[in-house]
Amino acid sequence: MVVISETSETQGPELPPARQAHEQRAARVAPGLPVAVGLLAVGVVAIVLLVLGSAGPSTPLTVIGIVLLVLDVPLVGGLFVVQPNESRVLVLFGRYTGSASEAGWWWCNPFIRRHTVSLRVRNFQSDRIKVNDASGNPIEIAAVVVWRVADTARAVFDVDDYEQFVVVQAETSLRHIANRYPYDDYQPETVSLRTNADEVQRSLQAELEARLRVAGVEILETRLTHLAYAPEIAEVMLRRQQAEAILAARTTMVRGAVSLVQMAVAQLSSSDLIELDPERKAAMAANLMIVLSGDHTPTPVINTGSLYT
Repeated sequence: MVVISETSETQGPELPPARQAHEQRAARVAPGLPVAVGLLAVGVVAIVLLVLGSAGPSTPLTVIGIVLLVLDVPLVGGLFVVQPNESRVLVLFGRYTGSASEAGWWWCNPFIRRHTVSLRVRNFQSDRIKVNDASGNPIEIAAVVVWRVADTARAVFDVDDYEQFVVVQAETSLRHIANRYPYDDYQPETVSLRTNADEVQRSLQAELEARLRVAGVEILETRLTHLAYAPEIAEVMLRRQQAEAILAARTTMVRGAVSLVQMAVAQLSSSDLIELDPERKAAMAANLMIVLSGDHTPTPVINTGSLYT
């Protein structure tokens, strides 16, 4: 029995492991007011000891006062304030220790670096960009994106600049959505940018959420603010829209006219009021089609002779 081992060529090149994304977690911080009162008390004691030590030959009191001041002053740097709808991302010697998102006065290790991240809802209004739709026609399109930071750890550590990241990804997604759908299409069951705005906006929001998940950004709403043909083809496409609208209207009119003619001929044939041979049926159908499908109101002609004259 021969055993054939799989080589690296059949399995394909080994890919590097995916980088683990950061997840937001609550930081361990102490209430700021009790810590501030304690530090203030220690500072007062240190000053009193320094004064007493300088007044007499009591060197130990001076040493203790200096030591208390040296320890007390750096600890004051650990006090910080978190505003409403704001978060502080805490990093100790390059290691993420958590995020303080609750508003208030807090204290943490004074050696921890604190990055401020706003959690407020923001709007991004894209510029009018020129792109080809699914039919290859150049169009102008713009959108507004309502977003906010949902995961501060990802926003700070997983992307270089999350605000610029939102701008670039929003424009990229807008171009991709514009390429996916035609501007306008009169064919049934076809999604277009103009006639199916809600579905297009849902697709844009879903794509943006997938792209911005790595940055910890939540998309609240997307809305198209501008949609038009490019100026160089706007007049031509307007005539095309008019022609397609006329064709669609004609199709509906002919379909309805055929149904009416069938119903009229069938009812006359089934009644005893008049007998129609195939030639007269064809003539009546032709006249009815002209009347029902014409552009203008027909002018009646009264026949004073017999039916066959």
